[in-house]
Amino acid sequence: MNENIPLALEARKITKRFPGVVANNRVDFSLKKGEIHGLLGENGAGKSTLMNVIYGLYSADEGELFIDGEMVEINNPHDAIDLQIGMVHQHFMLVPVFSVTENIILGAEVMKGTTLDLNKARQDITRLSEGYGLKVDPRAIIEEIPVGVQQRVEILKALYRDANILVFDEPTAVLTPQEADDLFRIMRQLTEQGVSIVFITHKLREVMDVADRITVMRRGEVVGTTTPQEIDKRGLAEMMVGREVILEVEKDPASPAEPVLQVMNLSVNDERGMGIVHDISFEVRRGEILGIAGVQGNGQTEVVEALTGLRSPASGEFYLNGKEMPYGNPRKLIEAGLSHIPEDRQRHGLVMSYSVADNMVLCTYYESPFAKGLQRNKQAVLENAEKLIADFDVRTPGPMVHAGKLSGGNQQKVIVARELSRPVQLLLANQPTRGLDVGSIEYIHKRIIEERDNGAAVLFISAELDEIMSLADRIAVMYQGKIVSTLQVDQVTKAELGLLMAGSEV
Repeated sequence: MNENIPLALEARKITKRFPGVVANNRVDFSLKKGEIHGLLGENGAGKSTLMNVIYGLYSADEGELFIDGEMVEINNPHDAIDLQIGMVHQHFMLVPVFSVTENIILGAEVMKGTTLDLNKARQDITRLSEGYGLKVDPRAIIEEIPVGVQQRVEILKALYRDANILVFDEPTAVLTPQEADDLFRIMRQLTEQGVSIVFITHKLREVMDVADRITVMRRGEVVGTTTPQEIDKRGLAEMMVGREVILEVEKDPASPAEPVLQVMNLSVNDERGMGIVHDISFEVRRGEILGIAGVQGNGQTEVVEALTGLRSPASGEFYLNGKEMPYGNPRKLIEAGLSHIPEDRQRHGLVMSYSVADNMVLCTYYESPFAKGLQRNKQAVLENAEKLIADFDVRTPGPMVHAGKLSGGNQQKVIVARELSRPVQLLLANQPTRGLDVGSIEYIHKRIIEERDNGAAVLFISAELDEIMSLADRIAVMYQGKIVSTLQVDQVTKAELGLLMAGSEV
C-alpha cells in the first residue's frame, strides 16, 4: 500500500488499566484511508480493549486519538458515530424480534410528521444495501435470517449512520467458512468505496488473505506491524505467542477399541416442531476421534443438544458404555463420564455472573472435596481454580473474577479446563476452538488427542474443515439432518468432503 496515503485514524500511546491488569500499555496504532488493517493477537492481548477505547465504550487513562489528522475526544459511542466510526461486534447488537429495517434505524429513526416512516427507511436501506453489495430483505425478522445475513445488517447499521471507519471485532467467530468468504468479499468492496476497516482477529489464514497491513499485540503491547508480503503464518504465530508454534496437529494413528457411544435411530425436532435430524445412527469407539462435518444448520447442533440433555429428541436411543442413557438429565450423563464443550459458551457453558472458580466446579460442586453434604468447601474450590488457571493458561486477574468479565477466548478456556479436568469416558466437543487464538488452539488440540490416547471416545464437531481433517480419525458428513457418509480421514480429500457437505455424491 502506498506510504503517502493519509491516515483515517491514529491512536498514540493509548493506556487502559483495569483492576489487576494493564489491558493496553502505550499502544500506537494507525489506519490508512481505504485499507484493511488486521489487528492480531492472543485472547486477552488487548485488541478489543483498544477498539473499545476508539469507539468510546471505554475511556483511555492516557493517550491521544486523531481522526483525519485532527485530535479528537471520544467519550461515548455517540461521539464515535458523530465522527463516522462504526463497530461490528462479535456478538451482534440486534433485537431478534424486530425487522431488519427497525434494527438498522433504531436510534436514527426516519419520521414523517409524528409517525415513523418505514417505507422511506426501507427504500434508503435497499439503496444502501445494493450500493455496497450487502443484499438483505428490509422486511425480514432478525431471528428468522441466517447468522451471515444478520452480520450484513450490523454492517448496514453502521453505514446507515455514514460510517467511513469500520471496526470488525472477531467478525468470523460465528460464521461458516462460506459466510466468512462472503464477508471478505464485502470488506474489499467497502474499501474500494473509500471505507477504512480495522479487522480484529486471531485467525492467521484470514488476516493473511484479507489484510493490507497487520499489527500484532501481545499482553497489552504492540510487538510489530507488518504486511502479508513480508511474513508467513508461522512468523505471525511466533509474534503472537512469543515462541514457536506448531501449526500442524501432531498425532499417532488411533487404536480404537470397543464402542463407548452408540446412537440408534435418533430423530430431533427444532423449536417449531419440524424435523431437523432424521433417523441417524452412529458409534464412537474408545481411543478414536469421530468428527462430524457439515455446513452449519444441517442438524449437528441438535444432535449434540440431544446427547447432552439440552433437548429431548423425537425418537431414538443412545448408550454410554452399553448402558442406555436418559434424555433431558445432564447430571446423570455427567456422572456417567460425559464431558461437554458446548457450541455457545455463554448460553450453555458458563454462568456469566458466577466467578471463574465457581464455573470451574459447575459439574462437581456437590462432590468431595468441594462439598460435604450442604456445606461447601470454599478453599477447595479456590485451590482447584488456581491449579486449572495455571494449567490451562486462563488470562484472568484472579479466580474470583466473574466469568463475564473475561475475553471470549478465556471464557472458552475456563470451560475446557473444567471439562478436561474430570475423568472422561466420552468427550463431546462442539466447536471447541471457536474464538481461540493460535496458541490456545494448539494447546486444546493436544489435550483432545491426549484424551483419545488415554482411552476416551471423542465426538468432535467443527465448522473448520481443515480442523476436522487434521484432528479426526473418522469423519461423518451431515447434510439436511442425515449422515450421508462415514469415512476414514485418510480415504477422503478436502474437495470430496466439501462436495458431500453440499449434498453432492462423490
